[in-house]
Amino acid sequence: MEKINIYFNEKDEIFDICHDEVFKAVFTRDTPVSQTALSKLISHLIGREIKVIAITANEPPIGNIRDRQIRFDISCRAEAGELINVEMSLNPALFELVRLEFHAGKLFTAQDIKGTGKNYNNLKQAYQITILAKGKFFEDEEFYHSLEYYDPVRKVSLKGRTRIITLELSKLEEIVEKPEEEMNFQEHWAVFFRYLTDKSKRDKINKIIQLNKGIAMASEALTTITEDEKARFRKLSEEKYELDRQNDLFTAEQKGIQEGIQKGEQKIIDMLKSGKSPEEILKDYEK
Repeated sequence: MEKINIYFNEKDEIFDICHDEVFKAVFTRDTPVSQTALSKLISHLIGREIKVIAITANEPPIGNIRDRQIRFDISCRAEAGELINVEMSLNPALFELVRLEFHAGKLFTAQDIKGTGKNYNNLKQAYQITILAKGKFFEDEEFYHSLEYYDPVRKVSLKGRTRIITLELSKLEEIVEKPEEEMNFQEHWAVFFRYLTDKSKRDKINKIIQLNKGIAMASEALTTITEDEKARFRKLSEEKYELDRQNDLFTAEQKGIQEGIQKGEQKIIDMLKSGKSPEEILKDYEK
């Protein structure tokens, strides 16, 4: 592959691509560079080559200030008709996996197959791709998951046309230490998103740029951000700090409530096992 003349040094001001506005600026511009970057990102994550031909950058609902600050969706359509939703989730919610299942189903069923000559076989593949910047959502230590309808007992796939793909950026401690040449494309993208602004990993990022054309294109798009956009990003980052803090407090509050409920349920079970009647337990809680 031809070398790409993109190089980040330690003095370069690089905005965190995990922030919604920067993610949008890199992947949704009406330029060949931006479009190539998005096509390559999706191709590497789904495991086959696709070409994006239409992009819709969806602004999150203004009414929900928390949701507005944690994700930015890019809905697009590929040349063969596949429907793809790509999103960066900076502060994923506790119910993230259920939300992904909902949106994957919504993306797939939104297709119109009414009319003469159409049937279910006309449905195109639908992909919900989410980059989870923080948190761990699966019990294993794998950062990449590709999910589809599957019978886990008999190990049989439905071979359906919907997939949910996730990247958990919190699971890269070992991967980032691998030589860049030994990483696969999915690992390249995950490390790029997670460590782009980490100056101690700047050399590794530059090597990945040389090895991965899609990341090289994304980096080039990143360097074309205007001074006005940079000023806006700085202001939004300041606002995000406060909003993210509020979101963390909200998440901690919800987690505390859930843990309290679980402890209360366990206490009741223990009291019942000790021989206390429901009436006695109720009196204890009324004290």
